[in-house]
Amino acid sequence: MDDATITVEADEPIYSEPELERGRLLFARECTFVMGAATLDQLPDVALPEIAFAGRSNVGKSSLVNALTGRKTLARISNTPGRTQQLNFFDLGQRLTLVDLPGYGYAKVSKTTVLAWTQTLKAFLRGRTTLRRACLLIDSRHGIKNLDREMMEMLDESAVVYQVVLTKIDKLKRGEIESLEKAVAKELAQRPAAFPVLALTSSEKQVGITELRAGLAQLAQ
Repeated sequence: MDDATITVEADEPIYSEPELERGRLLFARECTFVMGAATLDQLPDVALPEIAFAGRSNVGKSSLVNALTGRKTLARISNTPGRTQQLNFFDLGQRLTLVDLPGYGYAKVSKTTVLAWTQTLKAFLRGRTTLRRACLLIDSRHGIKNLDREMMEMLDESAVVYQVVLTKIDKLKRGEIESLEKAVAKELAQRPAAFPVLALTSSEKQVGITELRAGLAQLAQ
């Protein structure tokens, strides 16, 4: 098989066929924008289990959620001017709430804005009782960077379970993927809140999407 066009498959299936089907059915439900919150007092009341999506700017966060839900809703809403520094809440079939966190990096944002947003994010992570997991997206071409480690520290300190999701995995060759998996797994082993299953995905090629759906569906109401 050509290394440039490989697909990523686990040695042994992690999820059963019924689990994969439950994931498919859940993410086939209607996904609608609920609201955006820039401050804690704007947060919606706790209700459904929540899954947050975090990652550096341009890591492919909107593309991943679009691939999971089969819709363009998240990308269209989250890219609306004025919502880039908000937590955006989406209702997935009244079973699960998806929370889109702003991409970190903040290249075009003032330090004051960064500080205020960081304080809001920390308070959200520590106090949101319905938050079941955070999906921390890492660009597989670049691996874990210091800004990602800062987010991991925040999640560890907040005792929020987070799953690392490697994006754009189709851009790597098989040997590069294996080396990356080992390096990331080694680093995550030192992290108290890290979820033990690493997700390898490509939104463009639909790699790993079915499995990620199945895993997240286990957290739904």
